[in-house]
Amino acid sequence: MKALVLAGGSGTRLRPITHTSAKQLVPVANKPVLFYGLEAIAAAGIREVGMIVGDTHEEIEGAVGDGSAFGLEVTYLRQDAPLGLAHAVLIAREYLGDDDFVMYLGDNFIVGGIEPLVRRFHDERPAAQIMLTRVADPRQFGVAELDTSGQVVGLEEKPAAPKSDFALVGVYMFTPAVHEGVAALKPSWRGELEITDAIQWLIDEGHRVSSTIISGYWKDTGNVTDMLEVNRLLLEDLDQRLDGAVDDASEIIGRVVVEDGADIARSRIVGPVIIGRGAVVRDSYVGPFTSVAEDCQVVDSEIEYSILLRRASIHGVRRIEASLIGRDVEVTPAPNTPRAHRLVLGDHSKVQISS
Repeated sequence: MKALVLAGGSGTRLRPITHTSAKQLVPVANKPVLFYGLEAIAAAGIREVGMIVGDTHEEIEGAVGDGSAFGLEVTYLRQDAPLGLAHAVLIAREYLGDDDFVMYLGDNFIVGGIEPLVRRFHDERPAAQIMLTRVADPRQFGVAELDTSGQVVGLEEKPAAPKSDFALVGVYMFTPAVHEGVAALKPSWRGELEITDAIQWLIDEGHRVSSTIISGYWKDTGNVTDMLEVNRLLLEDLDQRLDGAVDDASEIIGRVVVEDGADIARSRIVGPVIIGRGAVVRDSYVGPFTSVAEDCQVVDSEIEYSILLRRASIHGVRRIEASLIGRDVEVTPAPNTPRAHRLVLGDHSKVQISS
């Protein structure tokens, strides 16, 4: 069995972060989201991975390399434009050959991995196996319609009037039968080749499509709210580890990781929190569910329930909450006079100001 990992796409919901970084490499608990998926694939016993990449291919390839760090063999497959999930299967046709495969969206996060799902697929071997979860607003997802016995009878992509609240999770398993369905597709109203249409083709042609309603935690980390929530969930499992420098004037409470090379002075850290290599925290408060990446600075400031990316610095600011702060960002207080806000913002930025 092979894996097809989708690591293209423009990440519009995470702008402006994704103007300069691949959305799959935005970290939660100081590790890129994509890495959790690759680790889950390796833990399921899969070794060969085809990775669909687009405009951010250099950054993805630089981070993942040949896959050996994950126990994988990665082959990169270029997609010139994000033309749909089924289009990714189409361009991977030669690589996939006649092997079964799992398709994994690189910005999705599933607690507990996929090993039980892969094992079930091996045992039952339907033409397709999909994962479903209940969502509050199914109009934002691919949606499955089930009959009274729980059998999948229909699928729609982002329907205006959903027939159920069961959304497709970003992990799919297929036999080679799906390739005939993909080859028969026409672009949808969105101009894309939809994987839901390919699965519907399998159903219409009499192939068996099975589903699993996952009871664990799943998130599509395509927006800031979901990124922060996944970060919170991962930090819950931290064990305290203080490899960096923590002076006697600092207070460490709860599950806190201070990586080697980090420096904590005259500060209060209330876990769960992770502070990366080379980070400096001085005269500050870092509250629960915060990830501070390597080489960041938090000085004379307060921050909680947030993610700081590499080399971000916060000096003299009270108080920051529920924020995603990008690489090399500088956050400082505005001058008291004149009473005005001075902003330098990129395209598609979002700013909330308390006046």
